[in-house]
Parts: sequence; structure tokens; C-alpha cells
Amino acid sequence: MQKKDAQYEKMIHTPIPKLVVSVAVPTMITMLVTSIYNVADAYFVSKMGTSASGAVGIVFSLMAIIQAIGYTVGMGAGSVVSRLFGEKEDERAQKIALQALLASVIFGTILAVSGILFLEKLMILLGATQTILPYAMEYARYILYVAPVMTVSFVLNNLLRAEGKTKLSMMGIGCGSILNIALDPLFIFVLDWGVSGAAAATAISQCVSCIYLFLFFLRKKTIIRFSKKYLSADLSLCKEYIGNGMPSLFRQGLSGIASVTQNHAAAYYGDAAVAAMSIVGKIFMMVFCVLIGFGQGYQPVVGYNYGAKKYDRVHAAYRFVMRVGTIGMAVFGALLFFFAPVLLRQFVSDDAKVVEIGVFALRFQCVVMPLLPLGVVCNMTFQAVGQSAKAAFLASCRQGVFFLPLILFLPGMFGIIGLEASQPIADAASFLICIPFMHKFIHSLSGAKECEN
Repeated sequence: MQKKDAQYEKMIHTPIPKLVVSVAVPTMITMLVTSIYNVADAYFVSKMGTSASGAVGIVFSLMAIIQAIGYTVGMGAGSVVSRLFGEKEDERAQKIALQALLASVIFGTILAVSGILFLEKLMILLGATQTILPYAMEYARYILYVAPVMTVSFVLNNLLRAEGKTKLSMMGIGCGSILNIALDPLFIFVLDWGVSGAAAATAISQCVSCIYLFLFFLRKKTIIRFSKKYLSADLSLCKEYIGNGMPSLFRQGLSGIASVTQNHAAAYYGDAAVAAMSIVGKIFMMVFCVLIGFGQGYQPVVGYNYGAKKYDRVHAAYRFVMRVGTIGMAVFGALLFFFAPVLLRQFVSDDAKVVEIGVFALRFQCVVMPLLPLGVVCNMTFQAVGQSAKAAFLASCRQGVFFLPLILFLPGMFGIIGLEASQPIADAASFLICIPFMHKFIHSLSGAKECEN
């Protein structure tokens, strides 16, 4: 009880800048380290040739699907749990946490079995060309073996964040990520396992992370307890966290669909284009994941304080995150724009076409980077306060409502420039659509505060 009360007091009384930073920074580090190991995979595999490099992009689409399931359950449960802790509905929070964990095992297993059974067809569906297909199948098989482990990790990770225990989350995910980076060159080059080596490194690191995260709960370092007494067949619990997780499903699921569609669009221009867009995607995600981490650190702050009816603190958290996020993305965008050629050459020093395509695509993306924080913060806010319909719509805008039509039509109209510009244009459109939604929500907080007074 003391641990619960102490965490509650911390979340609703600590000055907002200090609280957001303390919760968000470990999450940002976690996301950054995770994206670094994804980039490391791309970097080491790229040394095996353009087709092998393209396979990483294909399997990235598969991992986006796994992430979509994990985030739907994990972030859905996490945002509900943080709000329930704020409302001091602790028993209901415990039941949702346990049910979400079991659901992640079931969903991950279904995905693994179905993916392995139809592996070749799945890889072709995800955009693999005939030259890329053997590498993609080799890589994907290992990823599918550990799909249930990955979905469980996403749930455990988000439950820790829901409590505000982002340092524990960072330690769990970070140890696996560092292990992956260390194992990549060992498996790929020293043991000469090739693409299988990169996949095996990822699979092992995911298992280690999952075990490490689970130990925090077993050792009672958390408020959440996975106890039999919290087992419940109440479907209203499932409806609550799955419904609240729909924005994550839209965001991550559409990310996977967008990646597949982009792979198919890029394939028209050859393996060089597929490899270039894959590399750019990895580089961009390394920066974008920092922003996502900042948003995920901000989310439990909003959940706790909204549940506790501390509306002025919700508003203060929004202002702080937007200010820091916009400045940060502007700086990152400027640096990436300037160093784009250098970065691309680190991955493909012997293919000038890949570098050429990649530099243009990355620079297009850099121009709109300062616009990205509003979309992330807007989505995280509505998810945290339980307005899942709005959050789901906004989550679908960036890589669904806007990107998919653009990637289908712009390359046909403008050639490869259309391919490179589709995502940046979609990001700008998403920014514009978020403005009225967030303005109305902030205004409603002022009204709710007046009613409380």
C-alpha cells in the first residue's frame, strides 16, 4: 500500500517538467537503443549486398505487424492501468494487467504459427522481389519463432511505463538491445551465419529482454502483481483495454501496411530503391523513436493526472512536451539534412544509386520533422484519457489516411520523387488535421477545471 501511495503522490504532485523528464528520458533511451539495434541489423546485413539489405526492409514490415499486436494489447492496457491507478481503482487495474499478459501470449502464438506455415507467400505479400525473397525468408523465420516473446515484452514494457517505472523498462529493453548489437557481427561474420546470424541475434536478444522484464514483476519491484487471484473471465475488461489499444493498432498496423506498400512501390525501381527506402526508414525511425519515447513517457503523466482530475497539470504537461519536442525535432532534422550523404554511405559505400535515392528521401523527411511532435502528442493524449475513437482516427492519419493514397499515386505521377516525397507530405497533412482536435481538448480542460472549482 505504501508503494502505491508513494507512486500516486509522485505522479500528481511532482513539478511537471521534472516529472515528465524523469518518466520520459528512460523511455526515450529505451526507444533509441531499440532503434539503434535495428539500424545495426541493417548496417551489418548491408555488407552482404543490396538484396540482403532489402530483406531487412521486408522483415521490418513483419516486425511492424508483431509490434501492432503487442502495442494494441500493451499500450491499451498500460493507458487504462495508469488512469485506474490515478482513480485508485487498483484491483481492476491488476485484473486488466494479468488478462492483457495472457492475451499477448495467445495472439503472438497465433501469429507465429500462421506466419511459419505460409512463410513464402507472406514474404512475397510483404514486397519481396525474387532476388530478395531467399534472404527475407531466412531472416523472417527466426523472428516468427519468437513472436509470442515479442508480444509479451511489449505488454510488460508498457505496464512498467504505466506505473511510471520507466527506468525498469529501460533496463529490460536496453540489455537485450545491447546484446543484439554485440551478437550481430559475431553471428554474421565470425560464425559466417549471414542473414540467419542477424535474425538469430535479434531472436536471442528479444528472449533475454522478456525474461529480464518479467523478473521485475516476480521480484515485486512493481505495483502490478501477476497473481491467480486477479484472474478474470470478465469480457468487459478485455473490451476496455483492447478498445483503448485500437489507436496503437491503427498506428502500428498501418505502419506495417505502409511499409509493405512502399516496398512494392520501390520494387518498380529495382532492389536499389527498396534498399534505399529501407535504410532511410531505419535512420528516420531512430530519430522518430526518440519522439515516440518522449510521448510514451508523457502518457502515464497525463493518465494519472487526468484520472485524479488534475487538469491544470495535464495542460502543463502538454505545453512542456510540445515545446521540447518541437525544438528537438528541428535540431535533429537540421543535422540529418546536412549529414545525409555521409550517413547513407555508411550503409552502402559501393552502390551510388542507393545513396542517391536515399539522400533525397531522407532530406525530404528532414524538412517536416518539426511538425511531427503534435501528431505524437495528440495521439498519446487522447489514448491516455480514454478517448480512443479520436486517438484511433488521428493514429491512422499519418500512414493510413494520407500516406497510402499518396504512395499509390505520386510515384505514378512524379516517378521516384513521388516515392521519396509521399511520407513527408503525409506528415504535413497529419500536422494540420491535429491542430483543431488538440485546440478543442485544451479548451475542454479549462472548462473542466472551472467546474471543479
